[in-house]
Amino acid sequence: MLTRIKGGRVVDPGNIDGVADVWIQDEKILRVVPQGQADENSEVSGAPDRVIDAGGMIVAPGLIDMHVHFREPGEEYKETIETGCAAAAAGGFTAVCTMPNTRPVNDCLQVTEFILEQAEKACGVRVHPVAAVSRNLEGKALCEYAELKRAGVVALSDDGRPVMSSLLMRRALEYAKGFGLLIISHCEDPDLAPAGVMNEGPVATRMGLQGIPNAVESIMVMRDIALAELTGGRLHIAHVSTQESVRAVREAKKRGVQVTAETAPHYFTLIDADVGAYNTHAKMNPPLRSEKDREAVIQGLADGTIDVIATDHAPHSSLEKDLEFDLAANGIIGLETSVPLSLKLVASGALSMSDLIRKMSKNPARILNLTREIRPGAIADLTIIDPNAAYRINAENFRSRSRNTPFDGWEAIGKPVFTIVAGEIVWRAEG
Repeated sequence: MLTRIKGGRVVDPGNIDGVADVWIQDEKILRVVPQGQADENSEVSGAPDRVIDAGGMIVAPGLIDMHVHFREPGEEYKETIETGCAAAAAGGFTAVCTMPNTRPVNDCLQVTEFILEQAEKACGVRVHPVAAVSRNLEGKALCEYAELKRAGVVALSDDGRPVMSSLLMRRALEYAKGFGLLIISHCEDPDLAPAGVMNEGPVATRMGLQGIPNAVESIMVMRDIALAELTGGRLHIAHVSTQESVRAVREAKKRGVQVTAETAPHYFTLIDADVGAYNTHAKMNPPLRSEKDREAVIQGLADGTIDVIATDHAPHSSLEKDLEFDLAANGIIGLETSVPLSLKLVASGALSMSDLIRKMSKNPARILNLTREIRPGAIADLTIIDPNAAYRINAENFRSRSRNTPFDGWEAIGKPVFTIVAGEIVWRAEG
């Protein structure tokens, strides 16, 4: 199959940013022809079997979401690997990293192999499993990292729970280092706010809800940075939400610590006041923070302190969300809203389009030792985005099995229109 992607703005940070035609032969990129340059090989390759008119659109290396929860095995009524991959494709993601807090936990060869087998049956989006740091996420004993690496995991995390033992986290960083594996840290000290359900501050006080102070996150960020500095291990801080965490990562990078960080669209889009009338679709962990924290997160993205935008896609059914705020589960879905929400950073001038693509494609690939490039010979994993498409977000049309989003009904500008994996179209927008 010969495909020509015609006349799009090709944005591959550090490589190309300009209008060009991208030719794909089967699963690989055949050539990239900048606008105005003669295509000397057009007669040799012949007429394309398929032409995608990308005029006015962004052609980017395939987006990667390095933090999702697909719930399978164990809670398939919330999400399956099949429906999660469908949601990822509709959101413009060519690859995702699935967190290990399934039932059973992905802490062994068998569960990793099951996830990969299920992914093979899905729509074609690449699934990279993240396995647990500790057995059953209990923080008591390390998993068999060598076995998990051979099975195909790309990183390790007890996401959903913190590794409370500093000694165990030290050993994890040392052990993972020997296999070239990344540790993704869920930074939380729950003892500081055992009954907290939202950000500590005036809004929580007014609503009569128990608060979670910023220190719950930042204390563990600083501890894990210290342990990464001690061991030389590779550390990635998940879902950064506070100004103190941003500052700690920034200072650690200046010292040369091997630390990277991610945030999610809800942390640069919403604040604690958006919990509104006890809206459980705005309940998450870490919680929505203050306006100062939101601004700090945006600044961290702008100056490179925060490397990645990930969704922390966390599906829940109405059984977990249609409850009193205190009792409702934490988490929101995000795969199908990430691109339009993140494009707001470009519209506001906080990031350039190149910066955004770097944080949603190139940086996740680099951190996970994957490859995303638009050049001859590279695998054709591509995302085509219409940055001007205006529409209303409608959760009922989502491909995800769950609907727990605070963004339902929002007006949005910009959306993915083609998701291409190994030269195959796994998603195309209607129209």
